[in-house]
Amino acid sequence: MNSKSPIKGRGAQKNVHNRFFELSHEIRDDFLEFCYKEQEEADKNKTQFIDVFPKTIVNKVKSPDVGMQYSMNPYQGCEHGCIYCFARNTHEYWGYSAGLDFERKILVKKDAPKLLEAMLKKKSWQAYPIVLSGNTDCYQPAEKRYEITRKCLEVFLRYKHPVAIITKNALILRDLDILTELAKDNLIAVNVSVTSLSEETRRVLEPRTASIQKRLKAIKILSDNGVPVNAMLAPLIPAINSHEVLPLAKAVSEAGALSIGHTIVRLNGAIGEIFTDWIHKTLPDKAEKVLNQIADCHGGTLNDSRYGNRMRGEGNIAKQINDLVTMARFKYFKGKKMPKLNTSLHAQYKSGQLELF
Repeated sequence: MNSKSPIKGRGAQKNVHNRFFELSHEIRDDFLEFCYKEQEEADKNKTQFIDVFPKTIVNKVKSPDVGMQYSMNPYQGCEHGCIYCFARNTHEYWGYSAGLDFERKILVKKDAPKLLEAMLKKKSWQAYPIVLSGNTDCYQPAEKRYEITRKCLEVFLRYKHPVAIITKNALILRDLDILTELAKDNLIAVNVSVTSLSEETRRVLEPRTASIQKRLKAIKILSDNGVPVNAMLAPLIPAINSHEVLPLAKAVSEAGALSIGHTIVRLNGAIGEIFTDWIHKTLPDKAEKVLNQIADCHGGTLNDSRYGNRMRGEGNIAKQINDLVTMARFKYFKGKKMPKLNTSLHAQYKSGQLELF
C-alpha cells in the first residue's frame, strides 16, 4: 500500500484526531512509501472485536427530531464502513478515532440481553418502543458471530415488548421466526436503509453492507410474512444519490414497504474531514461539486446541528430533494401506512409469562 492506494473494503481512508485527546497519532506518507518499496504491510487492515461491559443498555434519546425516545446498541463502531455515518463521532467517547477505528475496532456488549431483561422487568418501566440500532447497525457482520441481536429479540418476545429495528443488512432474515411472532401482536417495525439502486454507488458509500438486491429481497420477504417495513432513503447526498429518489421509492414500494423516510446528508464533527478526504480519493472528479452542494443545503457549511433543520436542510437544492420525496410518497405510497406498535401487552408479562392474577 502506498500513499495513493485506497484502503480496500473500508469507507474512511484514515484515522482523524480524537477531539478529546491532547496528543495525536499520524501515519506519514513517507512511511507508507517506504513500506511499499520494502514490500511490507504498513497496516494489516484487520477488524478487532473488543468486549465491553456497560451497566445499562437502553438509552434515553434527547434529540427531538430523530423519531425515537429509547434506543439500544449491541455494538459500538460498525464494520459496514458507511462513509457518511453520523455515529462515527460517538466512537471518540470510547477513546478511538471516528475514522478507520470506527470500522475496525468493534465494541461488543455480550451482556446486552441480560441488561435488557433486567430493565424490562422493572416495575417502574412503562412499555415504549425501543429502537435497536439507534446508533450503529445491530445486524452488522459481528452479529453473525455473536448473535446478540437475536438474543435481545427473544427477550422482547418473551416480555411482549414493542421493538423497532434499523438496518441495512439482509442478515435480519435469519431471525424471521422471531420477527413473525412479534408481528402477530404488532410488536415489531423494521426500517431498512436503501441508499441507491446502483451497486457501484453502494460499494463506494457503504463498502461492507448487503447488496441493494439483497435489501430489496429482505423487504419483500419481511413484508410477505406480515412484518411491517419502512424504507429509509437516507442519507440523500446531492450529486451522488439525490437523483434516485423516485426510482428508489418505486423499488421499495413494489417490494412491500409501507412508507419511506429520508434525511439529507450532514457532516458533523469529525465526519466532515473524513468525508472530504474520502471523496477526493474515491470520486475526485466530482468532489468539489458534491461538497459545495452539501454546504448549500446547510447554510454554507458541512456541519449543521440545528434541530429541525439538520435532517432536511435548507435552500434550493434541499427544497428540490424534499419536494421529490413528497412526490414519491404521493405517487407510490398512497393508502399505505406503518402501524403503531402495541404497548398494551407488556405489563401482563413483567415476570416473563402471562400473569393471570
